[in-house]
Amino acid sequence: MQLSRRQKIALASAAVVVAIPVAAAVTLLNMDWNRAKPWLNARASEALGRPFAIAGNLSLTWQQSATAAGHQTWRDYLPWPHLQAQDVRLGNPSAMMDADGPAAQLATVSQMAFSLNPLALLDKKIIIPRLRFDTPQVRLLRSKDGKNNWTFQQPEQPSSWRLELQSVVFSKGTVLLDDAVTQTALRADVDTLAGDARYGIAWKLSGTYRGESIKGGGKAGGVLSLQQQGTPFPVQAEMHVGGTSVAIEGTLTRPARLAALDVRLKVSGPSMARLYRLTGVLLPETPHFSTQGHLTGTLAPRGGEWVYDQFSGKVGSSDIRGKLALSSSTPRRRLRGEVHSRLLQLSDLGPLVGADSSASKKERGVPSTQPAGKVLPVETFKTERWSSLDADVRYTADRITRDADLPISKLDTHVLLADGVLSLTPLNFNVAGGTFTSQIKLDGSGRIIANGIAAELKASARHLRIQQLFPRLPALQASAGEINGDASLSATGNSVATLLGSANGEVRALINRGSISKLLLEEMGLNIGSVVLTKLVGDKQVRLNCMAADFAVNKGLMRTRQFIVDTDDAVLHVDGMVNLSNERLDLTLQPDSKGLRIFSLRSPLYVHGTFSKPDVSVDKGVLALRAGGALALAVVAPVAALLPLISTGPGQDSECAALLAQARVKPVAPAPGKSVRQKR
Repeated sequence: MQLSRRQKIALASAAVVVAIPVAAAVTLLNMDWNRAKPWLNARASEALGRPFAIAGNLSLTWQQSATAAGHQTWRDYLPWPHLQAQDVRLGNPSAMMDADGPAAQLATVSQMAFSLNPLALLDKKIIIPRLRFDTPQVRLLRSKDGKNNWTFQQPEQPSSWRLELQSVVFSKGTVLLDDAVTQTALRADVDTLAGDARYGIAWKLSGTYRGESIKGGGKAGGVLSLQQQGTPFPVQAEMHVGGTSVAIEGTLTRPARLAALDVRLKVSGPSMARLYRLTGVLLPETPHFSTQGHLTGTLAPRGGEWVYDQFSGKVGSSDIRGKLALSSSTPRRRLRGEVHSRLLQLSDLGPLVGADSSASKKERGVPSTQPAGKVLPVETFKTERWSSLDADVRYTADRITRDADLPISKLDTHVLLADGVLSLTPLNFNVAGGTFTSQIKLDGSGRIIANGIAAELKASARHLRIQQLFPRLPALQASAGEINGDASLSATGNSVATLLGSANGEVRALINRGSISKLLLEEMGLNIGSVVLTKLVGDKQVRLNCMAADFAVNKGLMRTRQFIVDTDDAVLHVDGMVNLSNERLDLTLQPDSKGLRIFSLRSPLYVHGTFSKPDVSVDKGVLALRAGGALALAVVAPVAALLPLISTGPGQDSECAALLAQARVKPVAPAPGKSVRQKR
């Protein structure tokens, strides 16, 4: 049958349409793609802004696309090009070309393979159903000047082409991080998980982070979940950094930008202060701690907020619970929140001022610098960190214990840190039926003293009942005793020892009725007083009518302006000084007998030595004269400063009121062989 001219043209056109793709396919199949590598490498290097090279073989095969059974269409029977490239290398940007050897490469892949949907190219879509990497290795570098190799320049104008990556599979991958800024060297071994409904990859981590050894592992969602907008990305991890352990389990939304974080967080370690290297958040020195709670976080373009909510745990023997929020405000990040303890063990506060034991210091990673024989803590405060954060945290505690019998309750303090100035306004608590109120300001900004603290303290104690404060004392002898006191001090230094050694101000205290004995002084922890009382009366319970003490403090020297102890047996006058700088004592205790009683044959006592080893001696010459007559007392200073404390006592018949009134008018003379000490 002879075809018409029109039919011949149509048949020829159809043959050309079929022949062109067939010829193209034959050409592509038989083409040596390695000849195209120089051109491909050059174009890829230009687009990525860093060297790109396919150093191994490059080949192209045709494979039928994989589609779920029962859903095939005619498109699914078309063969797709499948490319395989071996020994693929992606180098560092030109700003970091000084690196050589393996460090010269940002990423290497022993083999990369993927298929390409040819029909999608007509719609300017690059659809890759499956991308496979064999033994990929990524090496992330950052130099001391802050330059890194993982930042890619964004194109000035977005491309009209769209990439759609449907699945990524890799085996035995390695990610290395060498960061000179944070002194970090990490290695993560990553592998794809098969048959896990929740997690797509697993990883193990080792190396050093900010100078601390680190190891850990965990699981995360599939690689493609990183690009899915709004889809939670599951993550589970456990890490050990130095002595600190961190475990999280939850989800991330848009993990590339940390748009939303929602995890259960568990943290434990030797001290909360060790978390500074991990988080940059300034927290106090504590004993060993452990907490768990709900951590959520968001990062906005100009900052974000992290919230640790409904957390609970232990710090030493104390319990804590509450909520903390960290926001990226300016000029410093800001920590806000409320923390509460049902029971606070007093010894757990020791690390705050370096007053914990050597074993505790070793556990929290702080060298024991306390010199032998020194009582006041010398551990320095790290004030250089105070300017890294502002804080507004309220802390309350229902009960505080030193031992089972010490009745302290309802602690309430407001911690404010602003521009390097730490304030506790107020620091109040109830104790022994009375109250202790104070305000503390610690300026560690360096504006007043470089590398140190300018401190201010104002404190008052009111109606502290001796019977409740020391419940082991006989109830009848201590039933009415009360303690009242005031302190106002200012100082500069970088530790508790240096602050007290430079203190200026005054300290006043009044005890009205009660009892005094070695037992009382041991309960108070006043070893010096215990030694003195044993020298005077042995270990005997003595009724205390009044004790009034008034010290002026100048550059760490506490000088007595008035110090009187009145008992049923005698009036005891104390004169001298306490040197807080070198922890030495220089006190004279002069008993004035009330008739021929326990003090009647006692001589003056001299208290010298150090806080840790006080030395009490007796004036034997005066002892000989003592049997023949009464001994005159030292000059008594004005007592007006103590009068406000009397009004807080239990009543108008206060023994202290009568004692101080008598001291204001009683003429006295210096002791034999002693000169009158100049009073201010």
